Formats: sequence, structure tokens, C-alpha cells
Amino acid sequence: MGCRSLGISYRFRPALDKLKPYVAGRGIGEIARQYSIPADKIVKLGSNENPYGPSPGVKEAISSVPLHLYPETDELLQALASYTGFSRDMIVVGTGMDGVLDTLSRLFLEEGRSSAISTPTFSYYEILTRLAGAKPVLIPRDEDFRIDPDSLTGVDGSSMIFLCSPNNPTSNASTEEEVRAVVESTGAMVFLDEAYVDFAKKSLISMVSRYDNLIVGRTMSKAFGLAGLRLGYAVLPAPVADQYRRAAPPFFGLSTISVAAGVAALQDAAYMRRSVEKIRKERQRLISELPEAGPSQANFLYLETDRPSSEVAEALLRQGVIVRDCRSFWGAGENHIRVTVGTREQNDRFLEAYRRLC
Repeated sequence: MGCRSLGISYRFRPALDKLKPYVAGRGIGEIARQYSIPADKIVKLGSNENPYGPSPGVKEAISSVPLHLYPETDELLQALASYTGFSRDMIVVGTGMDGVLDTLSRLFLEEGRSSAISTPTFSYYEILTRLAGAKPVLIPRDEDFRIDPDSLTGVDGSSMIFLCSPNNPTSNASTEEEVRAVVESTGAMVFLDEAYVDFAKKSLISMVSRYDNLIVGRTMSKAFGLAGLRLGYAVLPAPVADQYRRAAPPFFGLSTISVAAGVAALQDAAYMRRSVEKIRKERQRLISELPEAGPSQANFLYLETDRPSSEVAEALLRQGVIVRDCRSFWGAGENHIRVTVGTREQNDRFLEAYRRLC
């Protein structure tokens, strides 16, 4: 029996016409199939994951999770309060940094408003702005990838300003003076994305206690090694946190497993710090061997390539090494790749493959 067409005309939102899908790093399974390379021979350095994984306590904690029960976030919020030094009424959680950003965009962005975004940077800021019906204003960083506070705060109708520090993909961090100049010169809400701050010299999270228009977002995907469980959080002024809880999904969108993993990881922060230290040492080794790599305060390097980045990334894939071609980042141009700092063995594989090309 055939299907009868009902002549439905889908009423998609006009904002979708302006969206480019988020481009994620390529996966091991995909590359293994495409290039007929055994999965265990592939080195994945394209998604900024922690190669050492989470604390052993995480596996123990999630092994006894009651899957028939809804998550309870109380213990997680208390653990985050102890870790950050902020009270629970100033902390919210979500499904990764993406989930936190998604809920925040519901609070501040709508048709007739705009956001200021310093590029190249994480493309999800632009996607959320457009989905809210607001206008993203993309402001290029300077030749050293530094932000321009005057340009960011001069956007008409701006209700949000997005900053990423250390910045993805350029790997540099904004100074406290730069961020202060932005926060003190605008009535917009400033979102400071510190997804990679554990690898940096300094966090600016303490500034939240001094400014009513600053939010600092964090994730447990990177340094804590929980990328597969999608767990993020933010420290923000209490009145904003109250509105966030109104707009957030039930249980903040978290699962019972992610809550248990987050608590266990926070209880063993010493394990995370040891992983971070190993990554920092390998980062410095890579920088010393790659003159084209700029200074980095993240767990990745931003490399300028003499050939089109698409060609370099493709050639590395054929050797079983996954890196990120940065053409999908607005303003990154055609000659940059991003390389995650892996284990010593993984990094050696990358260096060997990269030297064959360059």
C-alpha cells in the first residue's frame, strides 16, 4: 500500500536559512571506513579531548548508578560550589558548554537584538544567536588574535558579548585588563567561555563576584576527561542564575550517569591536575619543534600551513592522523589547522606524519 501525500508545507523558521551546521571534528570510525585504516592505528587529535581520560573513580561511580531513577543534581551543585569557591545560588549546570549556552541564549537573545562575537572562535555562538532570531555581529581579532574591546562594546542593540579564553581555535588567552575593558564598557551580558582554562596560566572566574554582567562558563569535557558525558556549568550573578533555572530543561538536561561522573571527577581533582601537567609538558615540546605554532594556553596548537589547510588535513588523514581543518571557523582563512596535544606517543605520530608533508 503506497503512502498518500498530504501536501504538507513545513513552516520552518526563516532563521534556519541563515544557518551553517556546526562542523565537529572527524571520528575514528569514520576515518577507518573511509581510508581502510585499522581503528587502533588512528591517532585522533582533532577534537581537543583529554587522552588520559577521567579519574578511575568515575568508572567506579557510574557502575552503580540507579538507571531507573531521575537524576538529582544537589550533590553535583555542592561539589561545584566547593571546587569553584562560589555559592550554589551562583552555579548552574547543563549538557556540556553547549547546553549552558543554549539556555542562556533563551534569556538574552531575541529578534531585534544582536550579539558581538570576536572571531575566529567557537561557531556555536553564532548558531545560537541566529536561532534566537537575533543578529550576530562578527568582529575580527587583530593579527595576534587579540580582542578589540572597543569594537565589541560598540555593537548597536547588543544584549550578549561572547568571549572565549583561551580561544578556540587560536589557543591564546585574553588578559584580565581586556576582559575588564569589555565588561565595564557595556550593559550587555558578557559570556566568558573558559572551556580550556585549566590548561592556561590564569582563570578570570573571580571577576563574577565583582560584576553583575559577567558569566563564566566551564566544561568537564576537557581537563576532566568527560567529553562523552556532556557536562558543563557556569558561574553567574544570582539573579541571572534564577532566570536560568526557569528556562533550563528538567534536571538541567543531565543524566543520572553524568551527574555521578561529575561528582566523582570533582572529588579527584588531583587526578585532573596531573593529566593537565602532562599535557602542558607535551604542549611545550610540540611548540619547540614547530616554529609555525603560536603560543598556546590551551590543550591544542594553532598552526599556519604553507599549503591550503584542506590539503594538509587530508594528507594527514591518509596517514591515520586526525587534525582539525580550521576553514569552518569564520575568519580563520584557508591556511590553519588545529592540533590537539595528545600523549607523547600520539604527538610523535603527528610530528612524523606532519614532517613528511612540511
